[in-house]
Amino acid sequence: MAKEELPEFDKYKYYVESVQNPEEDAKFLAKVYREIKGKTPKKLREDFCGTYATCCEWVKINDHYQAVGVDLDSEPLEYGKKNYFSQLNDHEKNRVETKQQDVTKMSGGEYDVINAMNFSYFIFKEREKLKEYFQSVYDSLDKDGMFIMDIFGGSDVEVESVEETEYEDENFSYYWDHHSFNPIERHSIFHIHFKRKGEPKREEVFTYDWRVWTIPEIRDVLKEVGFKNTHVYWEGTTDDGEGNGEFKRVTSGESGCESWIAYIVAEANVSEAN
Repeated sequence: MAKEELPEFDKYKYYVESVQNPEEDAKFLAKVYREIKGKTPKKLREDFCGTYATCCEWVKINDHYQAVGVDLDSEPLEYGKKNYFSQLNDHEKNRVETKQQDVTKMSGGEYDVINAMNFSYFIFKEREKLKEYFQSVYDSLDKDGMFIMDIFGGSDVEVESVEETEYEDENFSYYWDHHSFNPIERHSIFHIHFKRKGEPKREEVFTYDWRVWTIPEIRDVLKEVGFKNTHVYWEGTTDDGEGNGEFKRVTSGESGCESWIAYIVAEANVSEAN
């Protein structure tokens, strides 16, 4: 019997709806820069940019903002061009650029902000490779530039599990599948599955083979390549212990968290505004 052909499925659309919020991400990057540096940023580089939706939202914030998206994969870049870049006006389009390139080979540009979101830099499993990437970021920043990345952790990181989130208004479910974990090397396999109402589950729509780095490890490597100071923005919690989506600069995280998300912010130069 021939395998039933599933209806067309826009994996990037469902990824953005369940994992990303490009508009809020762009605002957060600008807000953190202003908060720490006491001035307005201008030039953003979005590493591992995928569909570069954050770049497109960045240039909407201010008429002088510029953005460059960098990714090795042509497929999401092409998707972003058709679905996000195409929605910009001409003035906004003129301030967005993409590069299909290895992020570790990027240099120059004097960016105010470089960001690596969705834990994308976890792809670098070896410390020297991670350091090579961080060095390329440092060399690409303006003297007052800032590198912003997200990170996750908690005791659940070492537990294989599948977490389902239902989006009732959109009639689909998102599954975050922690498939495996090697505690010696901290290497993990993660999958994202989706299921639309009335359709079979779409297995392994996205797969990630990562090393789950810790905050101290990341801060140590950042310091080695030249970053003068690092900050941690920790997500607050609701009354029932879930993340509330609000991040504040802290010097100590909550102990005993089963699962947490934070941002690490690295400064190329320490200004008086700190």
